[in-house]
Amino acid sequence: MFTVSTTNWPVTEVKGFTGACQISDMEPFPYMPLDAKGWRLAMGLRPLDLATWLEIDEHYVEELALKDTLLKNSFDVVVATNPEGDDASRELLADVRGFLDTYHEGIAPSVTEGEHPIVEASRLVQEDLCVLVKSDAWRLRAACVCFPSRWNLATKIGTTLDDIHSPVPLYDQVLARPTNAFFDRLTPERSFWRLNWTLLDSPVLHQPFGARASPSGGLADWFFRVERQTLRQLPKTMAIVFTIRTYVTSAASLRERDETFVPALVQAMESAPSSVQTYKGWMGVAQLLRDAISRNE
Repeated sequence: MFTVSTTNWPVTEVKGFTGACQISDMEPFPYMPLDAKGWRLAMGLRPLDLATWLEIDEHYVEELALKDTLLKNSFDVVVATNPEGDDASRELLADVRGFLDTYHEGIAPSVTEGEHPIVEASRLVQEDLCVLVKSDAWRLRAACVCFPSRWNLATKIGTTLDDIHSPVPLYDQVLARPTNAFFDRLTPERSFWRLNWTLLDSPVLHQPFGARASPSGGLADWFFRVERQTLRQLPKTMAIVFTIRTYVTSAASLRERDETFVPALVQAMESAPSSVQTYKGWMGVAQLLRDAISRNE
């Protein structure tokens, strides 16, 4: 969730995104969050202007159709809720509708009422949506995650932040305390966003399964996946909403766009600890990409 998909929270450089937009205003792939210093484990949070809370691009209709298919065929895989998350999900739905009415008037499709409010909200936007509610700890109480990056929602519902991230190397030692403290300090008046990235062997958005054990192939066989994540606290229920907007493109296309991409990617992967490389399915991948560069593939 917060770190499960990529494990590192880089200090990022953002290219191509200028703020609230209509569909035609965003570049096809607006983010390139590679740190020139290599891999690092950091939260990388930035203040969020709520006018840019949710992003819509030319894939809006296509991705909402994919969500509809997943909700029909794999509902229990992409949706999980507890009763404790119902009120916050209703508040979230109202906020999503209000945002679209304000910044993207007329774009939202009609949705059938009567579904769980987090499902209704998810049908309106490209983002995956998660609601966390504070009891003894911050716990995931409602989520519609159609585009997971190799994690299983059903095993996370009702669990704490530490439980959610328990598979992530170095999380307990480095990020558990600051993550929990950040959630406790978050207020409705200040929201945040961040970027995560990973390299996968498939461009498919819906990937609830683990990494490939034996990587192979050249640059054309790998895909750069970026998650733009936002965190905000709802003013009425005081629940925290975590959104995940996923962008995927081929590593080869990014190399054509920016000649520094592959060297920076290789440096980031090679500088990651071996436990992280294993967890992410990166073992041996940097050398494959280095070989591809030398062959000018």
